[in-house]
Amino acid sequence: MIIEYLRYRIDGPAAAEFEAAYGRAAHALARAPQCVDYELSRCVDEPESYVLRITWTSAADHLRGFREGEHFAEFFAEIEPYVARIEEMRHYERTPVRGAGGSVPTMYEWLGGTTALERLTTTFYGHVLADDLIGPLFAGMDPGHPRYVAMWLAEVFGGPSRYTDERGGYHHMLIHHLGKAITEPQRRRWVSLLLDSADEVGLPADPEFRAAFVGYLEWGTRIALTNSQPGANPPQQAPVPHWGWGVAPPYPSS
Repeated sequence: MIIEYLRYRIDGPAAAEFEAAYGRAAHALARAPQCVDYELSRCVDEPESYVLRITWTSAADHLRGFREGEHFAEFFAEIEPYVARIEEMRHYERTPVRGAGGSVPTMYEWLGGTTALERLTTTFYGHVLADDLIGPLFAGMDPGHPRYVAMWLAEVFGGPSRYTDERGGYHHMLIHHLGKAITEPQRRRWVSLLLDSADEVGLPADPEFRAAFVGYLEWGTRIALTNSQPGANPPQQAPVPHWGWGVAPPYPSS
């Protein structure tokens, strides 16, 4: 992906129509397959200064795919009156230096940390072993398995990297699924029992947390199902996934 920044200087009286014009132009961006996302920001210190950020799938997709495509004419018709007021128009590449700040808690912090996850997995695997459908998959389970899964979930949800440091990370988790031939009904039962256990042990029930939590369970179990099939040849090395809030972070408490 490539990020385009356009810096505008718009005099006060023209600001409202400038924003309205970009609001209309955004309809073309929203339909353009080359556009990932966009945002128009106005400077607080110098209100006549604006920055437009557009993320494109690539520079070529922007300069040729979009500009020579069906949506450009509609876009340009709206912003053409302001082209002369552009002070900068450049493409930028992302660097590895990025991350989240501390204003939004990690999912690990929000759910109650390692203690809450160990309570969850202990309760969950008690139900699993008594279940006729998925219990046989865990016959002879290591007594420490619930704690190890809690370590995995802690790392996934933004907590300490103990599963990587102490258990071997992604590869160690992967080998537990290879050759298991998990079925779709078993996958669904696994998710259902874990969600029931989350209710039972009192994990946060707010819609934002549960949406993100269920999103990871669906994603992770579907990958596990695929990796477990006969003949599957998944990558042997990968980082432990890091899962966040997605589009709906938690509401502020005050």
